[in-house]
Amino acid sequence: MAQSSSHLDVFLTLRRELVAYASKITGDRVQAEDIVQEAYIRFIPGKAQGQGIVEQPAAYLYRIVRNLALDLKRSRSREQAQQSAPPAWVLPSHGSDPADICQHSMALDRLAGALQAMPEASRTAVEMHRFGGCTLAQIAERLGISLTSAHRLLREALVNLARELDDPQEPPMPAPSPAREH
Repeated sequence: MAQSSSHLDVFLTLRRELVAYASKITGDRVQAEDIVQEAYIRFIPGKAQGQGIVEQPAAYLYRIVRNLALDLKRSRSREQAQQSAPPAWVLPSHGSDPADICQHSMALDRLAGALQAMPEASRTAVEMHRFGGCTLAQIAERLGISLTSAHRLLREALVNLARELDDPQEPPMPAPSPAREH
């Protein structure tokens, strides 16, 4: 129990410095506070598997905060990269196979038809977001709706377009017959 109270004392002594340290890495003080709280939970004796006596608790706390802050920064970078990359169906195709070209052309025709069949607000939201690079806030402002409604409208429209590409009612392409050897 004495070790537990000494860990708490070390944590409370370093708390402000740890928040400042995490803030420098993440650039966000609120996230830094959360990181320092998570670091304390990981720092408490007995919570980690096989954790023995920590010889340098201050250094250990700094390492935990650093690792958590860097993990958060990396996950943010991945999320931003995923959000900034357009979906594969928007990218131009470089296929030279006539069957692929025909299939892509048919898919584009289905998407264009689905886009034209959408209500005007949905179509406008998709066009502004995917082709115009507008944010949800800009879409909401242009359409005169709330940000939540703009998000829902865009999500539903994109789901409908994705379903159009995966439409099970589309007749399947006939499979090539296996070559026979005589």
